[in-house]
Amino acid sequence: MQVNNVDSGRISANHATYKVNNTVISEEDVYREIQYHPAETQDQASVLAIESLIIAELFRQRARALGLQTDPQEHFVDQLIEQEVDYPQASEEDCRNYYDQNRKKFNSSPLLEVKHILLACPADDALERSQANETAKAIIAKLKVDPALFAALAKEHSRCPSAELGGQLGQISSGQTVPEFERQLFNCRAGLVESPIESRYGVHVVYIHRREEARQLSYEHVAVKIKAYLNNRVHNKALAQYIETLITAANIEGFEFKTDRQFVH
Repeated sequence: MQVNNVDSGRISANHATYKVNNTVISEEDVYREIQYHPAETQDQASVLAIESLIIAELFRQRARALGLQTDPQEHFVDQLIEQEVDYPQASEEDCRNYYDQNRKKFNSSPLLEVKHILLACPADDALERSQANETAKAIIAKLKVDPALFAALAKEHSRCPSAELGGQLGQISSGQTVPEFERQLFNCRAGLVESPIESRYGVHVVYIHRREEARQLSYEHVAVKIKAYLNNRVHNKALAQYIETLITAANIEGFEFKTDRQFVH
């Protein structure tokens, strides 16, 4: 189980120690814990560390009250959660309703068969980028006249290993190349792309042999993922509510949890 304290609580003034039902959490405890809670500022990291220590102590105290062994090697938190928290499971109706209400989320990625010529240049060199763009435009002009020149031009100009294969990248779907290249590529039609495409690696001349459009995935194809997603969401909500009940019932000194906090994700 991972506890994630998204919204910071508030440390009471002049407190170097904190109490959870009379159990002390010292400043030294916080210093040891803080390394596990990176944040933008030291104060934010301290708050996250304190929250984590308080919640861990609440779990420990509740487990002892139930007679559970709290030795760290016994994984008492998992036992406690299993015993105390009820997790409803998403029904078939829940899953189908989620699918029907979120159909746009369940499309396959477009599939493109692509070849390219990479004119490599640094992303931060404006002059070299400008020159690469001019070269790319000249190559595109030649390819408009004679597309059969692509392999020869790739071998001459491209700084990608695909140059030895005539520039062939094969089939590309979402997530297989860098995002800035994909954003432009997937908006292009089949055939020679008439403008250069830039990426962090340089300037690309691109030819799309074939484009297979995104298609709606059937419910049966995504049902297992939907069920897992809904169950995880319910799991997190139930766990957050359980932590809320422990905090509400406890006597905590030196720290105040915010009312809009979120403990799990």
